[in-house]
Amino acid sequence: MRKILFFIFLLGPFSNNGLKAQVAGQNLAFLPEYQEQLPYFQELITGGQYQEPSRLIQGDPYYFSRQFEKGTLIINGVTYPQVPLLYDSYRDQVVTFHPVFNQKILIKPEKIDGFQLANGERFRHFSGNGDYLKNGNGIYKVLGEGDYLAVAKQFKTTKAVREMSKYDEIYLAKSDYFLVKDGVFLQIQKGNQAFEILGLEKKFIKKELRARNLVFKQNPEEYLKFLVQVNSK
Repeated sequence: MRKILFFIFLLGPFSNNGLKAQVAGQNLAFLPEYQEQLPYFQELITGGQYQEPSRLIQGDPYYFSRQFEKGTLIINGVTYPQVPLLYDSYRDQVVTFHPVFNQKILIKPEKIDGFQLANGERFRHFSGNGDYLKNGNGIYKVLGEGDYLAVAKQFKTTKAVREMSKYDEIYLAKSDYFLVKDGVFLQIQKGNQAFEILGLEKKFIKKELRARNLVFKQNPEEYLKFLVQVNSK
């Protein structure tokens, strides 16, 4: 009952005031109570206990960091700061830590509006790209926003280890890129594809890209971020 009451208390002030972004524990006087109650909130969004990765695969399945670091979690429009987070990009799972039970627990992807890792990178949960083989739980990194969203799917695969080793496989990090509008995902594999989708004037934009030394193959994230920002002006 204590958990349920706390959840209602936490969400109640933010659910009806029409504001887009509210921060739990924003009033510093209540921050210690928020931090104390965080484990109970975590139980309400848990997707179960996280399964540790195989020790027979070399490397780790995580994006950015293999250690818990304080990030930001957005649930039902409410922002929760200082939440320990891991992103397993191999299984497309967001993981937090339950200090009471000393366990790594999964956060249900459908509960996630978004999250931000300690390095400042932002991720969102999307539906609507089910035909994409690496869609997983629908978690994508947000690169830029305008009339279109530019997003990246950061994922890991495994490759068999051929030489004699204590490992059977090794993790490989990969990325795919998309422009998204009205729930429709358009995969971008070449810079020219983005020009055509966004309807940009090539001569002017290519000049701006050269001035910024942006080439899709070399830096696709900054390339797409720039294009969607220009397109929204």
